Amino acid sequence: MTTFDLTKYGIEVKEIHRNSSVPVLYELGLRLEEGTAISDVGALLVYSGEKTGRSPKDKRVVRHPDSEKNIDWGPINIGLDEHTYMVNRERALDYLNTRPRIYVVDAFAGWDPKYRLKVRIICTRAYHALFMQNMLIMPTAAELEQFGEPDYVIFNGGGFPANRYTSEMTSKTSVDVNLEAKEVVILGTQYAGEMKKGIFSIMNYLMPLEEVLPMHCSANVGEEGDVSILFGLSGTGKTTLSADPKRKLIGDDEHCWTDDGTFNIEGGCYAKAINLSEENEPDIYNAIRFGTVLENVVYDKKTRKVDYTDTSITQNTRASYPINFIDNVQIPCIAGHPENIIFLTCDAFGVLPPVSKLTPEQASYHFISGYTAKVAGTEMGITEPQATFSACFGAAFMMWHPNRYAELLAEKIKKHHATAWLVNTGWTGGAHGVGSRIKLKYTRAMIDAIHNGDFDHVNFVKDEEFGFMIPESCPNVPSEVLIPRNTWEDKERYEQVKDKLVALFNENFKKFEKDVNEEIVDAGPKRSLSVES
Repeated sequence: MTTFDLTKYGIEVKEIHRNSSVPVLYELGLRLEEGTAISDVGALLVYSGEKTGRSPKDKRVVRHPDSEKNIDWGPINIGLDEHTYMVNRERALDYLNTRPRIYVVDAFAGWDPKYRLKVRIICTRAYHALFMQNMLIMPTAAELEQFGEPDYVIFNGGGFPANRYTSEMTSKTSVDVNLEAKEVVILGTQYAGEMKKGIFSIMNYLMPLEEVLPMHCSANVGEEGDVSILFGLSGTGKTTLSADPKRKLIGDDEHCWTDDGTFNIEGGCYAKAINLSEENEPDIYNAIRFGTVLENVVYDKKTRKVDYTDTSITQNTRASYPINFIDNVQIPCIAGHPENIIFLTCDAFGVLPPVSKLTPEQASYHFISGYTAKVAGTEMGITEPQATFSACFGAAFMMWHPNRYAELLAEKIKKHHATAWLVNTGWTGGAHGVGSRIKLKYTRAMIDAIHNGDFDHVNFVKDEEFGFMIPESCPNVPSEVLIPRNTWEDKERYEQVKDKLVALFNENFKKFEKDVNEEIVDAGPKRSLSVES
């Protein structure tokens, strides 16, 4: 416990724990927070309560003349007036003042000192403090002494609800970002990911002001210093494929591309734990130990052994751990300019090739589109593949119009001569229900071929509709797997399904067209005349 003073925020609580050690946070959590336990390998088992995932419809951004013109207002960035923000802030502070103890985390977001933010988290649970100490970059004792005033403060009053009858509130949950006050207020949710993504949203706003591209991606670096970044929505293999024994991990989720190179925003990883196994994801599995937070998992009450297949609490089970819990990691998490940009998609329609090369304009198009597909059976009522599009592979956290990020990406690809690739980790030989999932060993072999430069010396064929270039051979991958049409028995059906997917891409992109550069619009797929007629 420290004698740290929070009275400048109107917080009068006397017992304040600032940047506490892991054992201290374990002790406090186990003693004071219901349902908290230790797993058989030493991880802290915690529950987030009613909310087991983010609440994107309850996120608000305060409207202010200084930032208003930059923000892409709409269903993702929903506006909030200053008065309502102050009502919610007061509600959070009142709640914090009713607590017997407060936790403070003072740490950094961003490994590059030129761009990093000093962040202060004020929260009421040991679990939240440990989570953010895992996810941020912790200062040394000397850095903490010189920390001074933070750049941004998060007031986490998530144990107390928002008032649904307050103007502009839609539920008991509210996550409010105030860029001018440099604050985030959380009410009505104890899901820890809201704090992490609040900081990412702030970086997504600030970085383009400095011509820096913030990215929702993983990144790794080879022995020669060659950097790859991997974009992909949930279920596409972003975390799995970035953990490569032949390459050092830079980070698994949030990065920036500057004039100097790449840096990780975070100090830790927040990995999905559903169906986790040592065989399939050894790096993540072995990172779960003393100091790791295991969120909303089910475990044996006698042995404390976790059942990663049990999703009775939520499918969104998670593990949070410092990045140095991964053996093969680059510390500090900074590297050079990316040589390869890899867009991962799980195409359940089975028509995208397992690997293809994109032009910079096509890269921007696919970046803005952010495509993957939900599989039939994962949700009630879904009987065939469902296309999912999330702009910039992280629409929920993007503050500017997607074109701003796409322009930055295209500029940096051209300036630093990076190569963009589309890698399909989904279906081959037919759509889901007919075909089969592309083997992980083949996808790994294709990623290896990208890194080894093996595609520099092979023939490519152009896809007539999508326009990207497909390699005709790849080491350790049967050549017939590479051309999707060849894997389908029913060629006519392949053409029909492909035409449907092209139409879905075109329909989704209509909402961006008026604000997107013409050459990016032209880089999108074209419907086949033979199928249309």
